[in-house]
Amino acid sequence: MFTNSETQQQVAEFLLQIKAIKLQPTNPFTWASGWKSPIYCDNRVTLSYPTIRTYIRQKLSSAIQEVFGSVDAIAGVATAGIPQGALVAQELGLPFIYVRAKAKEHGRGNLIEGEITPGQRVVVIEDLISTGKSSLQAVDALREAGYTVAGLAAIFSYGFDVADENFKNAKCPYFTLSNYNALIKYAEEKQYISSADVDMLKKWREEPSTWGQ
Repeated sequence: MFTNSETQQQVAEFLLQIKAIKLQPTNPFTWASGWKSPIYCDNRVTLSYPTIRTYIRQKLSSAIQEVFGSVDAIAGVATAGIPQGALVAQELGLPFIYVRAKAKEHGRGNLIEGEITPGQRVVVIEDLISTGKSSLQAVDALREAGYTVAGLAAIFSYGFDVADENFKNAKCPYFTLSNYNALIKYAEEKQYISSADVDMLKKWREEPSTWGQ
């Protein structure tokens, strides 16, 4: 597992600075799942900042080598994992493929786009881990296509217990450059949020599906 505290803090700082992560404890967001949330994360914003984009690319690439060793290809998860994955593949000099959310409805009907040899060892790239459900659908698709999934890497995780359980059950190791705990710690230290907000944010993480109802 990747646990570099300096990287965790730096990524959290970047995400807050460019508002890729927004904290609104008193005016929560509504996720597609229907969950109410005091935090919203859109790591696609990092692509618009070359310095931050480069930092994330380099840190993901070096951590992949550290955690997973030698791999044959990089696979991005549609849609937000595609640009991040392509950047990592370029950094490592590896082939790149990506996994659609569902099979294409015309043409060849592809679920996986790109060409690599079945049996090759692949690392999957996501931008964000919440419950891990969509990420693991991509992992399953790659395995069914005959690829060996070494694991998954992402920029940020909310740190839900259900995600850890889902990845464990799928026998898919994963790491993220930063996480919810590092973010909240940095946000409180730099006064992005108050101590009262911190308590609320911690309570949300404990019961995200029912919080705010």
